[in-house]
Amino acid sequence: MNNLEPLKQLQKPLNARIDLDGQSYLYFGGTAYLGIPQDKAFIAHYLEGIKRFGLNNGTSRSNNIQLGIYQEAEAYAADYFGAEDALITSSGYLAAQLAVRNLSAGKTVLYAPQSHPSLWLDEAVENEVDFNTWRRLVLQQINTSAECNWLIVSNSINNLYPELYDFSFLSAVKPENKVMLLLDDSHGIGLLNEGKGVYGLLSGVKTVEVMVVASMAKALGLDAGIILGSNPRIRALKQSREYLGASPPAAAGLYAFIRAKHIYQNARAALHELTYFLSMQLNQNWNYVAGFPVFQCEEPGLFNRLLAQKLLISSFPYPTPKSKPVSRVVLSSWHSKAEVYELAKVL
Repeated sequence: MNNLEPLKQLQKPLNARIDLDGQSYLYFGGTAYLGIPQDKAFIAHYLEGIKRFGLNNGTSRSNNIQLGIYQEAEAYAADYFGAEDALITSSGYLAAQLAVRNLSAGKTVLYAPQSHPSLWLDEAVENEVDFNTWRRLVLQQINTSAECNWLIVSNSINNLYPELYDFSFLSAVKPENKVMLLLDDSHGIGLLNEGKGVYGLLSGVKTVEVMVVASMAKALGLDAGIILGSNPRIRALKQSREYLGASPPAAAGLYAFIRAKHIYQNARAALHELTYFLSMQLNQNWNYVAGFPVFQCEEPGLFNRLLAQKLLISSFPYPTPKSKPVSRVVLSSWHSKAEVYELAKVL
């Protein structure tokens, strides 16, 4: 059994414990940080949404008849995440492409290291320097160039080699430059800053305009994507062909999202407790960000060592199929403290 085979054989939904080839494994992988796909209270809201709105809505956002739940959800999301306005799409990929293709017009685009492929324009982005080196080079480039319109594209957090990126260096951008920062917060939204993500954390960087894009399919448990920004920017993006021509996400999911505030709060509290507990058990060989439930280790053979103990973690080659595997332990709110302790004893 190699690193990639087990998950392809699953016939049941992911949970804390999964069955493979007749064997039961504790599973520490994936991106369902708050355990929403298996949360009974959230599912109850979702089922109520299905009863009200049906399974899906195949009309475009330009149709003359619209369900009010979409406008309600966008207004709720803007308030929830601390933005002026919000736009919700059927996927994180669509949200990312909608944002980068429209916001890049007339600007020089600069990509940070590890920027997610959903944010790429027409070609793959290769940037192998570390983040600290990159930000020094970017600041120098912006402040010495005759160009004055810039779009900086980055993830908010590196979830593979856990690192929360610091963008305070942009405070040193010369005032004559117009800089927009487009961040993919797919792994932070719902988790960081009491679930609000990074949008509010960047309000102190007055020299740049901040836009945030994210998949809602990870911590938030929705098959949807979101863009957060100012009222004028969001209004303009809602006139784009990508927004007007695409079908929206299922209304039932947004119905559940609006009613899930306390579900998210309770799941985050449980996850933070588990994350802190595991962090106290690990040695210096582990890389992690305080409060973020992903723990990465360079130990050769870690995946197979844990597999022998019926513990299944995330481990796959990155950034190419020929790269060495990136091995990570990912915690979720669906884990119990006893299950995390069972893992910690082996680590």
